[in-house]
Amino acid sequence: MEIYNPNPTVYKSTRPTVRYPKESSLWLVDDLDDRQDKDEDEVEEIDQDEIFDLIRSITDPEHKHMTLEDLMVVTAPQIHISPAKNVVDIEFTPTVPHCGMSTLIGLSIRVRLLRSLPQRFKVDIRVKPGSHQSEHAINKQLNDKERVAAALENPALLTAVEDCLVSADHRD
Repeated sequence: MEIYNPNPTVYKSTRPTVRYPKESSLWLVDDLDDRQDKDEDEVEEIDQDEIFDLIRSITDPEHKHMTLEDLMVVTAPQIHISPAKNVVDIEFTPTVPHCGMSTLIGLSIRVRLLRSLPQRFKVDIRVKPGSHQSEHAINKQLNDKERVAAALENPALLTAVEDCLVSADHRD
């Protein structure tokens, strides 16, 4: 595998790290019964910091000991939530304009949020405008349900996504 950015700039955060265990199932629905039992009027509010805490510990596919937060691929200001519409909009910034791992990063973000957020949320993931030479194609791939489902049916790609979801603190 060719490394597109062998010497990325690393930023360190003072926020505590949230750890997520590696799960055996892609779609975690263990709490589905709990969701159905909740009163329809009871809606849990989710804010920008909660979403950031969910995705910041995802590891970079090329730099296995660094997180998306360490590389400033994702930051809290790049997350926008529309509670009225139940839409979470995430913009991420690849480390280089020709990063071949951008789609894998976006898929990892999507899977983490699919596993963590209530089903009522629609998640839009996109590359920061002007930060990648294939921005349009990546955005189309990441926000097309059929393309995402097809990508996640590929065992090698699914393994790569799962590897990214393991916290950098849990690596050997």
